[in-house]
Amino acid sequence: MAKQTKYVSRLPDASGVIAYTDAENAIWAELFARQKLAIRGKACAEFMQGLDLLGLPEDRVPQLGEVSQKLKRETGWEVAYVPALIPFSEFFALLADRKFPAATFVRTREELDYLQEPDIFHEIFGHTPLLTNRYFADFTHAYGKLGLAASREDRVFLARMYWFTVEFGLMQKPGEPLRIYGGGILSSIGETEYAYNGSQAQRRRFDIVDALRTPYRIDIMQPLYYVIEDLRELFEMSQRDIMGLVKQARGLGLHPPLFPPSAKTGEIKSPQKQEAV
Repeated sequence: MAKQTKYVSRLPDASGVIAYTDAENAIWAELFARQKLAIRGKACAEFMQGLDLLGLPEDRVPQLGEVSQKLKRETGWEVAYVPALIPFSEFFALLADRKFPAATFVRTREELDYLQEPDIFHEIFGHTPLLTNRYFADFTHAYGKLGLAASREDRVFLARMYWFTVEFGLMQKPGEPLRIYGGGILSSIGETEYAYNGSQAQRRRFDIVDALRTPYRIDIMQPLYYVIEDLRELFEMSQRDIMGLVKQARGLGLHPPLFPPSAKTGEIKSPQKQEAV
């Protein structure tokens, strides 16, 4: 059953256009301005190049069609409307079809700094710029096809792979400073600073089996970030026998969590209890 949320995606009209309110456009503009400043010198070059290629409007919420038009030109991807949270099966099917799901609601001002549900700012600002990069786009496409064919149990492990790369991944090329490429970080002002400069955060060289075995929680700053060398590494990883590595990770079992139980439930949240991000 889908997780309950107070947010509902805005429906497009017959021409595919969503009429956002002045208040929603103002929230987008504020988020865009402060996040563009926050990621300066921290985001990877490929993300900043993608941001330039997309030319996202800074003063209003973009329409999905205008983002799709530019993505198609670069890598054949497009953005697909979804009604807020969706099941894993639908999430993987969209990625396998080179469609990135985007809920069209805008967060409220009360949740400007943090919300668990991925809104349109998270999806469009955080994720679509890197979909202009061929390595990242092909990795995401391969990931969707893997997940679509996987069992329910194996999808839980694949969710961790996505979490520690696409959502919360860091990058460090030889001889260069640390950079951010994960959309969950790049769309969050708090997580951007914490992941890049936070002394409490652990940073570990990415190993796919380790990542598959690492528990995570969606409602806290991440205690651990995995670091790749460059985006080509993701593409090369997608050419490996990922499901064989999932089998290996299942046999080894999960690493001990690096965080306390959830205060709301008294237990550690599992990816099985979440919708796809």
